[in-house]
Amino acid sequence: NIEYPCNWEYKVIGIDVDEMIKAIEEIVEGMEFNISSSNVSSKGKYFSLNLKVFVTNEINRDVIFTKLKENEFVKMVL
Repeated sequence: NIEYPCNWEYKVIGIDVDEMIKAIEEIVEGMEFNISSSNVSSKGKYFSLNLKVFVTNEINRDVIFTKLKENEFVKMVL
């Protein structure tokens, strides 16, 4: 069971780090969050970022996930 509120972590994989960071900042605006660098694919085409955000409930957590997935520069959210 997940007890809310809590910190939640997402791995965001995409094609443009600057645009991904911009999208993340817009999606979690007003929330407590931290973005850190993760990996770059061997050919340098894909980038991954770690997003740690303080969520208040499951709906809040799911909305963030959905908005991240819908961004054109994001290819996958884990």
